[in-house]
Amino acid sequence: MLMNGFDNGVLPLLGFAMLGLAIAAFVFALMAREDAYRAADKQTKTFWLVILGVTVLVDFFLGMLFLEIAGLVASIVFFVDVRPALKQVSGGGRGRRSGGSSSDGPYGPYNGGR
Repeated sequence: MLMNGFDNGVLPLLGFAMLGLAIAAFVFALMAREDAYRAADKQTKTFWLVILGVTVLVDFFLGMLFLEIAGLVASIVFFVDVRPALKQVSGGGRGRRSGGSSSDGPYGPYNGGR
């Protein structure tokens, strides 16, 4: 009885969430410049597009749990490791790296009303 609840409600939602994450990772990988991958000392853009593209296809068409989990790991690695490195190399970082201070708010420095 418990598995019926998972099969009818939870598992399809998890599948859609993994598909959405894979599509988002693929789009971000597609939008980054090729030279940023080399400058960040990550794999090539083609490598990430192939890995994430296969992940999207597996999540959309096959639905094999082992391959979906492997694709989920690849998507997480892209978002946690590769994308921040690409943003830093491309100058897309915020905070101290871009010349601001740790007390800067969205509209300039915040000094507590002083």
